[in-house]
Amino acid sequence: MESSDREMKGWQLPFFSIWTGQAFSLVGSRLVQFALVWWLTETTGSATVLAMATLVAILPGVILGPFAGTLVDRWNRRIVMIVADGVVALVTAWLAYLLWTGSATMWHVYAAMLARALGGAFHWPAMQASTSLMVPKKHLSRVAGLNQTMQGALSIVAPPLGALLLSLLPLQGIMAIDLVTAVLAIVPLLFVVIPQPEKVAGAAQKGSVWSDFRTGLRYVAGWPGLMIILVMAMLINFVVNPAFSLMPLLVTDHFGGGALQLGWLQSAWGVGMLAGGLLLSVWGGFRRRIYTSLMGLIVAGVAIMVLGLVPGNVFWLALVALLVAGFMNPLINGPLFAILQATVEPGMQGRVFTLVQSLSAAMMPLSLMVAGPVSDAIGVQTWYLFGGATFALMGILALFVPAAIKLEDGRPEVEESQSAPEAVDVALAGE
Repeated sequence: MESSDREMKGWQLPFFSIWTGQAFSLVGSRLVQFALVWWLTETTGSATVLAMATLVAILPGVILGPFAGTLVDRWNRRIVMIVADGVVALVTAWLAYLLWTGSATMWHVYAAMLARALGGAFHWPAMQASTSLMVPKKHLSRVAGLNQTMQGALSIVAPPLGALLLSLLPLQGIMAIDLVTAVLAIVPLLFVVIPQPEKVAGAAQKGSVWSDFRTGLRYVAGWPGLMIILVMAMLINFVVNPAFSLMPLLVTDHFGGGALQLGWLQSAWGVGMLAGGLLLSVWGGFRRRIYTSLMGLIVAGVAIMVLGLVPGNVFWLALVALLVAGFMNPLINGPLFAILQATVEPGMQGRVFTLVQSLSAAMMPLSLMVAGPVSDAIGVQTWYLFGGATFALMGILALFVPAAIKLEDGRPEVEESQSAPEAVDVALAGE
C-alpha cells in the first residue's frame, strides 16, 4: 500500500540507531552474565548453585512470556523497551554498589539475574514486534541475518573478553560497563519514533490481559502453518539444549579432552553462526524463505548426527560438524522470524513471538530431565544421534506439508468471526 511505502522511507537511520544501541546493551549483558556465573563458581563451587542461576534466568521468560507479549501488544513498544532497559540499568547499579561495599551475597546475585530476566521477557517481544513496523518486508530476512551475525560474534568474543576484563577489573567494574551500555540503548529510544499498530495506537483496549492471551492462543491455533512452526521450535529446543549442556561430557568421556577442547568446540559453533549470519544478511535466503529454514534444519541435523558418530580419535571432524551446525543456525532462525514479522498482524506480534519463545523455553528443563538419565544409561553420543535425526526428519517431513510451505502466504481464511484478532476479541468479551 502507498501509505505503508511512505512510512518505510528513510527507515535505515531510525532503525539502526535503535539497533546499534541494543547491540551495545547486549554486549554488556553478555559480559555481566559471564562475570556473574564466574563469581558464583568461584564463591560457591557448587553445581547446584549454577543450575539454580540458569533456572532463575529461564523461568521469567517461560512463566511470564505469553502475558508479557499480550501486554506488549497493548502498550507502546518504545516505552516498553525504555522501561525494560531502565529497570535493568537500575538493578545493575544496585548490584554494583553491593559488590563495591562487599555486602553482596549469592541471593543478591539471584535477585539481580531474576530482574534482568524479567526485563528481557518484555524487551525481546517489543523489539521483535517493532522491527516489522520499521523495516520493509523485503529487508526483514537480511536484518534477521544481521541479528544472527551479532549473536555469533558475541558467542565468540564475549567469553574471552569477559575473562580478560575479570583479570583487569573488579566485578563491579564490569557491572559499570553494562550500566553504560544500557544507557546507550536507552538514548536512541528517547528520540526515535516507532510506528505502532492501529490496535495499540487507537481506541481503548477491550477485554482483559487474560482474554488477550487466549486470543493469541486461538490466533496461533487457527493457523496450521504457525502451529507446525511452534511444535518444531519446541522440539528443536528440546534436543538442542541438552546437546550444549552435555558437551563437556562429550569432550571428556568420548574425546578424552579438557577445557581447551571444549572451548574449541564452542568457538567453532560461534564462528559458524557468524559466517551463516553474514551470508544471510547479504543473500537474504531463497525467494520462498521457508525453504531456507528447512534446508538449514536438514543440514544441521546431519551435522549433529556426525557428533554422535565421529570416533574419539577424530576430534577435528567434531569441530567441522559444529562449525556446519552453527552456520546453519542463522539460516534456520533468521528466515522464520522474518516470515513471522512479515505475515503476523502487527497487533498480534507480541503475543505470537512470546508464545513461541516461552513454549520453546519450557522444553529446556524437561529436556535436561530426560537427556541426563538417557546419556548416563546408553552414552552421551546417543543424544546427538537422536537430536540430529529429529532435526533432519522435521525438515524433510515439513517439505511435504502444504501448511508449512505456505506459511509466508499469510494466515489462511477462516470463519468470519475468527478472521481477525479484533473479531476474536469481541467474541471473547462476550463469553
